[in-house]
Amino acid sequence: MSGMGRHRGGAPVGFVTELGPVEAGAVLYLRLWCDGPESQDQVQNDFATALGPHQGRLAVKSFEQLCALCTRHARRPLMRHHVSCKCLGADESCFANFIGYASEGEREDALMIATTMVNPNMAPALVGLAQEFGLALRCMAVKAGNSFDTPTILH
Repeated sequence: MSGMGRHRGGAPVGFVTELGPVEAGAVLYLRLWCDGPESQDQVQNDFATALGPHQGRLAVKSFEQLCALCTRHARRPLMRHHVSCKCLGADESCFANFIGYASEGEREDALMIATTMVNPNMAPALVGLAQEFGLALRCMAVKAGNSFDTPTILH
């Protein structure tokens, strides 16, 4: 495998600012979670502040389990950019869309994406966790005043 092939999942495909609130949140929290214990504390604090201590803890638990499944059963390591990077990597885009579909109840689409990320036998469990986490992100976005109106024309 060439050097380029090993890093294909990290190839920039856009910018985080081009994502909706749920998808951008998914990328940000994935980056933070993978950044280490201090950043994980920030994730827990953000969810507790936005959703309350009990609901925040449940959301973080779903996310923690989702990340653990992704790590243990990944088809290959998930590439990510630095927390402050404005670029959106290919794997991050996949993850964002996965969480977005799951949060909208589009289980079949989320399942299709999940099978590209993890062993297909684990994909249904991953979708369930993604739905819980995605709904928490959706609640946070609504509380922050974000709209979920989807454009009918993209370009």
